[in-house]
Amino acid sequence: MSKQTTCPARSDGSRFTALPLLKTNGGRSRHHKSSFWKHSTRTESTSSSSRYDFSDLPQELVAKIGASLSYHSLKTASLVCRSWCEALRPAREATKFLTWGKQFKHGRGDFKPNVNNALKMFLKAAELGSTKAMVDAGLIFWERGDKDKAFGLYREAAEAGDRNAQGNLGMWYLQVEPPNPKEAVKWLYLASFQGHVRAQYQLAICLYQGRGADRNMKEALHVDFLQKISCSARWYLRAAERGYARAMYNVSLCYKYGEGLVQNHRQARKWMKLAADLGHSKAQYEHGLTLFSEREKITALVYLELATRAGERAAIHIKDVIREQLSPTSRYNAMLLVENWRALPSSS
Repeated sequence: MSKQTTCPARSDGSRFTALPLLKTNGGRSRHHKSSFWKHSTRTESTSSSSRYDFSDLPQELVAKIGASLSYHSLKTASLVCRSWCEALRPAREATKFLTWGKQFKHGRGDFKPNVNNALKMFLKAAELGSTKAMVDAGLIFWERGDKDKAFGLYREAAEAGDRNAQGNLGMWYLQVEPPNPKEAVKWLYLASFQGHVRAQYQLAICLYQGRGADRNMKEALHVDFLQKISCSARWYLRAAERGYARAMYNVSLCYKYGEGLVQNHRQARKWMKLAADLGHSKAQYEHGLTLFSEREKITALVYLELATRAGERAAIHIKDVIREQLSPTSRYNAMLLVENWRALPSSS
């Protein structure tokens, strides 16, 4: 069996020197300051490369680290040593193609919008190992209906650990015919643990519905209904805390009815309002009803009008009832608030 070594490899000499200890009159040990500063001066006079030989790091490891860096950071890292410069060359090239692809796709800078050119740039970056480019190229193929090519790119990026690819792959398995919930949940779990909010939301739905339950997964070991609800609520809450409006709405319902979370009407109201302010139409309707029950008629009318405009037909009747109860001035002020309303930024 070959010996396992750590990287970077140790030099022949000791890299760290303990500070010399001297006995004080009281018998206690103390550091000898003069010896320490002499040692420091000698050490600082040597170059950084003699203390840390960064070229000893395997190029594969350097390249893997570089895949997550920005172009500016890659350029900086490439200056460390010749070995790093060579190892990071593909990542630098991939980042350039990825940037050009995004500029073509969105028409940024001097680039005119051109999806075909964007796809070419993404595919070049993908060939150089960029998982972000694989996801972007996969999305274009998906939107064009070429789901087999999209799947291949998502799969490659997902297996390399890209959370967006893992989330997309999980959702792909739910949408194919026939669906494969077990494989979907596997990838949704991986993406969720990396903080992918849409995956967290979709995973919560799967757990609530009991789809894709794998008995080898810790949270799916118990098939009791209440425990499934609890697992689902926790993932809803994670996604909600990261700004996902749909998850906020579901968290509000969990708090309202005590499903998976301890019943708490104050928390239910808080999350419903947050979802409503992010533009979730059902939340706007529900929050409007709550405000009406609390006699906050003008604000209730605002949320119900927003819900109606977003297609919530159930809001029409109660909205008209409130309008009849308000003065012309109050109705005018409410409509003015509606016209000036803008949804808060959301991760959805």
